[in-house]
This record gives sequence, C-alpha cells and structure tokens, in this order.
Amino acid sequence: MSHAPPPAGPSHRARTVRPPAPQAAPAPLRAGHRSAGGGTALVTGASSGIGAAVARRLAAEGGWRLVLNGRDVTRLEQVAQDSGALAVPADLTSPGAERRLAASALDHLGRVDLLVADAGVGWAGDFTGMPPARIDEVVGVDLLATLHLTRALLPPMVAAGTGRVVLVGSFAGGVGVRGEAVYSAAKGALAVFADALRYELRHTGVGVTHVIPGVVDTPFFTRRGLPYDRSWPRPVPPERVADAVWDAVRHGRDEVYVPGWLRLPARVRGAAPGLYRRLAARFG
Repeated sequence: MSHAPPPAGPSHRARTVRPPAPQAAPAPLRAGHRSAGGGTALVTGASSGIGAAVARRLAAEGGWRLVLNGRDVTRLEQVAQDSGALAVPADLTSPGAERRLAASALDHLGRVDLLVADAGVGWAGDFTGMPPARIDEVVGVDLLATLHLTRALLPPMVAAGTGRVVLVGSFAGGVGVRGEAVYSAAKGALAVFADALRYELRHTGVGVTHVIPGVVDTPFFTRRGLPYDRSWPRPVPPERVADAVWDAVRHGRDEVYVPGWLRLPARVRGAAPGLYRRLAARFG
C-alpha cells in the first residue's frame, strides 16, 4: 500500500519520557468552537494509518501540543518525531493501561482538550472459526479500551466546561459486514456509545464526534488477516479521514462519514431495513 508523505509540521525530535513540568497551553477548545489556534490533544492508534494522519494534520495546523499512543514503538516514535509530540507506547488492553495513559497525557499537557480515539484492530473470517482470544482482542481494543480511556479523561473536561471526544468508528458498525461480525459489533456499540454520551454531555461544554470511515488505505486489512481485494468502493487515503476529523473539531460536528456518500446506504438501512438486508445478502 502506498502512503502520501506527511504534511509539513514541527521538526522536534520524538520524546518518550515526561518533561519535568507541563508547558503553558493555548486557549481551551470548546464544543462547537472554531479553533485555529490549537490546543492539547491525545491521539490513540497513532503509530500508523488514520491515527498517524490525524497527528500529522494537527501538527501541521500549528499550536497543537500532542501526546500519541500506539503499540508499534518504532512507528509511533517516528510519527511523534514528525509531529513534535510525546510518544507513549502502550497496549491499551493491558490492565490499567488507559488510566496510566490518561495520567501521562494530563501530566505532560496540563489538560486534554481533544481525545481522538482511533486505536482499533480487526479479524476477517467466519465467526465460527474465530479464535476466542481474537474475540477478546477486537472487543478489548475497539470498544473497551476506548470506553475506559474516555471515562478517565472526561471528568477534567466536564469540570473545565470544555473539550471534545472524537470516536473513530467504521461503516461496518452501522450496517454489519459479512466476515467481520465481531468487528462490526464492536464498532456498532461504539456508535451507540457516541450518541448516548453526546446526550449526557449536553450543556457541559464537551462535544462528541463520531467519525465513520469506509474503506481506508491503511495496514488494517493486512493485519486483520485478509487484504482488501474489492474493486469498489476504492480505498480512500488516511489523510482524507484526518481532514474530516480536523473539520469536525473546528466546526463541532457530531457525525461525519468518509466519504460522504456512505451516509446514503446507512439511511437506506434505517428507513428500509428489509430492502437493505436483501441487497446486502445479494451484493455483499
């Protein structure tokens, strides 16, 4: 798979140790507030793909101070170096990893204005042949880790009356995809969580954005055990999703599809589920 070169950004070296004291941060980011002056952000799944593209996009905008998390230490440190960020490698399925990551981010940044929860893994194949350990991994990374990390970071946001949580879901979570039953279930649960949390946080100053990508040109498909081999829809570059995340943050958007036309089949499924299921069964 090919990847576009990262946008121009800070040239600071990546750091994997905490500085002695947090630096002064820009003005906080409020729900629905256009922010061109930056803020503080924690991005998970940042060692490659969408998370790495989001980190580089925020760095290119200027004024953002970043903490990046991922499991691939070498890749994560490279992205952090490109972005002038602090790298905090960790497997978020390890007991207490989310609390430790939240504490590291708050210690380094002073506050977290923006959480972009992108960490995710997949598995392709019939559910009856899926190893139990892989069920636990997909649900643990794609759903539970995000819930626990959001839980750790929300109280300071609510107390400050400012912030935004961006949950990177998947089109599979809205319609269900053959051969990806557990991944679809985890991302579907994340979609409902985004809605419920948004209702709960109304009037607190904290916003929730659900970003729903389709097929994205990342290592995800190779790592799930089955490369993407369809001629349509064509994969979009991760930078396109990063642009959508940035647009949602700037304009306080609740829900974003990438590409935008994916909203149509989602609406068809909601309005005429029987018709949608017949079409899905026939065309996959």
